[in-house]
Amino acid sequence: MSILDQLAEHARQRVAAAKAAVPMAVMRREALALPKGDFPFERALSGEGLAFICECKKASPSKGLIAPEFPYLDIARDYEAAGAEAISVLTEPKWFLGSDDYLREIAEKVSVPCLRKDFTVDEYMLYQAKRLGASAALLICAILDESQVRDYIDVCDGLGLSALVEAHDAAEVDTALKAGARIIGVNNRNLKDFTVDTGNSRRLRAMIPADVRFVSESGVKDAADVAAARAMGADAVLVGEALMRATDKRARLAELRGGA
Repeated sequence: MSILDQLAEHARQRVAAAKAAVPMAVMRREALALPKGDFPFERALSGEGLAFICECKKASPSKGLIAPEFPYLDIARDYEAAGAEAISVLTEPKWFLGSDDYLREIAEKVSVPCLRKDFTVDEYMLYQAKRLGASAALLICAILDESQVRDYIDVCDGLGLSALVEAHDAAEVDTALKAGARIIGVNNRNLKDFTVDTGNSRRLRAMIPADVRFVSESGVKDAADVAAARAMGADAVLVGEALMRATDKRARLAELRGGA
């Protein structure tokens, strides 16, 4: 299996264990009992200029351990202070060394909307995301079919969560659009082999209508990459490793913003 297949399979195992501890009916009821909210993640990506989704990520399958020291609350507060429009929090525990607790604590401590960055394979994970305090959840077309993406967007809508629907190629962008995605993220990283092609967003941009928010994900290293994303008409960039490896994350984000 590819790494992506393994990530999806492990997510299914995690969901099965979670359902044994907290049944679906209970998780769903508790999530729906929370205030619905007004989709702050989508609003954050709809303002003037290029929005920055800044990532809290300890490790990845392609890079291994990125942040041996991982003061995630300090990192999130630095992002907020530096003007990040949103924060992406990895909760996948095996390959990314993420944790639901990271998301819960960050969402409690910062005022900017948080994305639950995980490999959603079951609507249960969307109810979890709501309970953890997320404002958005990631839906990856490479591991979901059109019907699932559509159904999961409907679940998100009922919870007041935004769905960031991720695509890597033209067929997946088509799937996202047919499913009714309002935010599409084009991943410059191929999740099957983890190679990066920063031209991927540029090639697929023309497929995405102006009324759909467009996010360029992965491979943003410097102000020139940010400027290129802005030039192609991106509404937002998702930046992970370039920020996570920076000693001074506020200064690094200010430097990247120079390209916007």
